[in-house]
Amino acid sequence: MPRIDNERFYTSAIELHGVSAKGVNWNSSDSQNLRFKIILELLPSNLDGFSLADAGCGFGDFYLYAKKEGRLPKKYIAIDSIKEMVKITKERTQTKAILADICKDSLPSASYYICSGAMNTLELFETHLFIQNCYASSEIGFIFNILYGSKKSQTYNYLTLGDIKIMASEIGVREVKFKKNYMKNDITVGFFK
Repeated sequence: MPRIDNERFYTSAIELHGVSAKGVNWNSSDSQNLRFKIILELLPSNLDGFSLADAGCGFGDFYLYAKKEGRLPKKYIAIDSIKEMVKITKERTQTKAILADICKDSLPSASYYICSGAMNTLELFETHLFIQNCYASSEIGFIFNILYGSKKSQTYNYLTLGDIKIMASEIGVREVKFKKNYMKNDITVGFFK
């Protein structure tokens, strides 16, 4: 069970801030874009031959960022559990967008799965399910950022390196890559097959 009601957490942010970085509960578009930049660093420089699924896509901002950077994949699939976000992503990106509970629903296959921040409000067990499902649905790997550290919060989920390494071991990850020290309390992780 999530520690908070995700639907209310995001819909209230949309009502307050509209379609913006703050509308998906990021501090700013700068911090959101920095996270996207780090995810792109862990992906191949040329994505023309790959499909990419964006788990917890929000408003499709990663797609728009990748487009601006000239780094669009051959195929982009947006996935979110909030109906309003799926609708907005379809309108903004003109791509396939799927409404799904990423922790438990069957997901489409894609070369790479990515996630930027969507696991930050999940419990540790749910985070494990989310990561396991995305990794299993990826052909090459799953790249995600999450809050980093041993801090305890009533709202947010922080992972330590130990937590991440245990998850990687439990789901049979062949190679793990970390990017940290780009932003306080944030880490980007690549789980590769």
